[in-house]
Amino acid sequence: MLEGLRRAIRGLVESVTTEELTEEKLEGVLEDFRLSLIANEVSLEASEFLTERVREALRGKRVPRFSDRRDLVTGALRKALEEVLLEADPDGLVEEIRQSHSSSGEPFPVLFVGPNGGGKTTTVAKIALFLKRNGLIPVIACSDTFRAAAIEQMRALAERVGVRCVSQKYGADPAAVAVDAIASARSSRAHVVLIDTAGRSELNRNLLEEMRKIRRVAMPRRVIYVGDALTGNAAVEQARQFDAYVGLDYVVLTKLDSDVKGGTAISVCYAVRKPILFVGTGQDLSDLAPFSKSEIIERVLGELP
Repeated sequence: MLEGLRRAIRGLVESVTTEELTEEKLEGVLEDFRLSLIANEVSLEASEFLTERVREALRGKRVPRFSDRRDLVTGALRKALEEVLLEADPDGLVEEIRQSHSSSGEPFPVLFVGPNGGGKTTTVAKIALFLKRNGLIPVIACSDTFRAAAIEQMRALAERVGVRCVSQKYGADPAAVAVDAIASARSSRAHVVLIDTAGRSELNRNLLEEMRKIRRVAMPRRVIYVGDALTGNAAVEQARQFDAYVGLDYVVLTKLDSDVKGGTAISVCYAVRKPILFVGTGQDLSDLAPFSKSEIIERVLGELP
């Protein structure tokens, strides 16, 4: 996990701690570092930001001891990563839902958006299980009326979790399904409605307009983008587009446990400036973990030469 990003940083640290660096050599080392970040799915903008932070730490400073250079570099990278990576507290979301329901009696709608194949439907079920284990009653709205077998998949997952799933036939208006689910949750005093939506392998205006309509009609309190960490910069562009059309509150990254490059979390946070709420860590419905930026930073910076 994240080995590519760790290797990129290790290569930078080895270069600045084993060579006498002239200004020219430093620029060459930094360019190699920038290209290595890009190769490991760090976006162009985020890679330039990280590289500039290292440049600022080293340029014009007289640092004769190699160990001091290492400390300067790792310190600059740690500070930059702490600034870029944003984390959200899932317990805070639980408390927000609980307080909202207590004060208004209304269900708390949460809209899930993202591309097809990113793990959105499974993530909805995982979060339903998380909320249920925290004493809340979720209802799932199957507003993906486009993808073949999406309704059957969501119903099966909802049954495994032990929550109600509201659906209609394929081709039905997704916004109408969401409204039905909210009405059902209201009548049963459920706390939260999780709205699963359609994705496409390639984003298009029709899909984005559909998400915008669901947002306008269902009036979700929170919007969560679900992206696949293994898709790298594709996830960044997708998150940007969904944020522009419907506005995002949180990000969930699936398959982070299989991400050997490691740049997606950095890139998505840098692009949309929204916190990561959860990361997927496996196929089981319990394989969902709160995102920890300190854990990510330690994985890529810990025990460097």
